[in-house]
Amino acid sequence: MLAFLSFIGFTLLVAGFAYYKTRNKQLSDSTEGYFLGGRSLTGIYIGSSMLLMNLSTEHLVGLNGLAFRTGLIVMAWEVIAALTIALFAIYFLPKYLKLGISTIPEYLERRFDKNTLLITSILFLAMYVISLLPIVLYTGAIALESLFQVSRVFQVDKTTALWIMVWGVGGLGAIYAIFGGIKAIAVADTINGVGLIVGGLMVTVFALLYVGDGSVWKGLNDVYQTHPEKFNSIGSEDSLVPFSTLFTGLLISNMFFWCTNQSIVQKSLGAKNLAEGQKGVMLCALFKLIIPSIIILPGIIAFHIFNGQIDNPDNAYPALVQLVLPKVLVGFFAAVVVGAVFSTFSGGLNSSVTLFTVNIYKPRINPNATEAKTGSPNCSKIGAFVWYVGLHHLSLYPEIQYSLLPFSWHSVCREYHFHVDDWVFFPCRILSGSVYRTGGYYTLVDG
Repeated sequence: MLAFLSFIGFTLLVAGFAYYKTRNKQLSDSTEGYFLGGRSLTGIYIGSSMLLMNLSTEHLVGLNGLAFRTGLIVMAWEVIAALTIALFAIYFLPKYLKLGISTIPEYLERRFDKNTLLITSILFLAMYVISLLPIVLYTGAIALESLFQVSRVFQVDKTTALWIMVWGVGGLGAIYAIFGGIKAIAVADTINGVGLIVGGLMVTVFALLYVGDGSVWKGLNDVYQTHPEKFNSIGSEDSLVPFSTLFTGLLISNMFFWCTNQSIVQKSLGAKNLAEGQKGVMLCALFKLIIPSIIILPGIIAFHIFNGQIDNPDNAYPALVQLVLPKVLVGFFAAVVVGAVFSTFSGGLNSSVTLFTVNIYKPRINPNATEAKTGSPNCSKIGAFVWYVGLHHLSLYPEIQYSLLPFSWHSVCREYHFHVDDWVFFPCRILSGSVYRTGGYYTLVDG
């Protein structure tokens, strides 16, 4: 009962605060207000929202599973991410804000032409609809079932429980995306971001207390002394993350994800000014340096506690949470995890509608559309609802259901191997002044 009450309480707190901060109706009655928060977002909202757009259950469960299996070397993703986020704040963001763009394809249109805008918009939409949103919902439901045994709580079979969570979490995310726009998402992400960091650190601390008989330092020392190989952060050439790739392929892929990915950078495009935008982006970089203690270290601790005797590494983190977290905090942590899922989902959903409305609907389908038609009352809300329904149908595809297998590999591969060529050329088109239109076309079509 205490777990259920803490879950409901935190969820209502997030919803109430988001409503209070976004009750100004004018924010949702224009394209700029709905998609960019009226360009009034401050640093704390931007930083939290960027973090929550990236961090979800596939990281909590998946990366901890990889850490359980391989050790600390998987933190390379987070460390390199912090570097590329700093690059985004220093170099990319000033360019974007100076031009006053709403989407990344708009920048490419100014570099090339309208066809480039259309192609890149379609590529982004395909990536979100096929690779991001269905997987976030489905793996989120799987993780929630593993963490909190939802099927047992509601006394239903696991398949039914998964669909209850898919529709429930997706519904919460859609409410924020449809009725509140990017400002409501950013506000909710701020609360959920704080909750995720606090809740995630609590799991780590309680796990170390469990190992160290009440002493965090003794627990950490015991884990390190027993499994020093797990704390080797320099990957060999045959390891999961070879050190030689950190400043080549891994850096380039992170540049795409953090510097030119619409769903990530959209919050910063709504910054009140450049200073607030850079504060928010650098705050996100700081968070990324803290995150390994939440999504990697617990996996190593779980390896120590369970002596590596877990058949599926993806079950390591759920088992650890069930073992060390006090029951009174389980509901709070469940609310935080749910918040992380629908933050990623609602952010991706809003970015999808932004791309469709700003880059396709307005210029090609209805050039005479007024602000009232491209704001939330019409095209945006209807479009978001259509995307939401369509995404649940996409979850039926065998490719998505394959996520039932250890999704630390599947979801990461789907997310990071979609349009590999475009990874390289999205940042290069911005960094370089010598990328030609014809070469860009071939790359976009072939990628």
